[in-house]
Amino acid sequence: MTQPTDIRGEHLRTALSLAASGVPAMPLRAGKAPFGNCRRCADNACGGRPNMKTPGPCTCPAPCHAWAAATTDPDVIRSGPWRHAWLAASTVAYHPGGAGLTVVDLDNADAIEWARENLPTTRTVPTTRGEHWLYRGATTSANGVRRGVDIKSTMAYARWLGPGSGTMTELPDAVRTLTVKAPTAVRPVPFAVPAPTGGGECRHRTPAFLERGIAMAEQRITEAREAVHATVYRTFLAVLSTHGRCGCLTETHIARLFAAAQAKGETVRHCTDAWANARTRLGL
Repeated sequence: MTQPTDIRGEHLRTALSLAASGVPAMPLRAGKAPFGNCRRCADNACGGRPNMKTPGPCTCPAPCHAWAAATTDPDVIRSGPWRHAWLAASTVAYHPGGAGLTVVDLDNADAIEWARENLPTTRTVPTTRGEHWLYRGATTSANGVRRGVDIKSTMAYARWLGPGSGTMTELPDAVRTLTVKAPTAVRPVPFAVPAPTGGGECRHRTPAFLERGIAMAEQRITEAREAVHATVYRTFLAVLSTHGRCGCLTETHIARLFAAAQAKGETVRHCTDAWANARTRLGL
């Protein structure tokens, strides 16, 4: 059963208001599962995990479901495949990391008591079973860091339950520490660098042209605040369209791009898929 028109309209107005304030928004269906905003990925056709809570190996030009679909673009929110989503949406969600925020999701009274004893006071939003504590600053997301405590920031979404009360404070180290795991080396998956054409001679006149291009690509990925998947894919596509056929790219250059993407929370698999999709699109 769809919801009354006034409720649907309220969800849409909430999403547009969040987007206008720089908070990437998205609709949620019953059960807190996200919608896709791309017809090709309707009903999880591209292979995301159950309930589409995690993006799958989508080959669309832009990520179109799960947290990666949250957007500040009012045209995307108002139109396109999301039109039907607002008809069936049960609530609005947002991508905290995309807005430079972290949500400490406290699921019960014991978790709330722990937070009051161990974390600095900040803006608080009541939830069905507990509270969301909102901090300024993004970090890695992690579920079950303590009993009844989840951290929602990058590569995650949270329900929008209102602005809450209190003054938002800076993300404390005590929260960042909860998500820290043993460090692992960033090791991009090796693959064959495209062979040079034109007799093996690079068509670019100076190495500085390539270096400047790689540096700009790293910067573009690093500065992405939302739609990280799409930014990584478009950046890889741009690099390959300029340098992919002349043989000047080396494994070192490619590793730099992968490292920049992984620093923004992308997995090696997502990097590899984005690179492969870009090569396929360019016929490399």
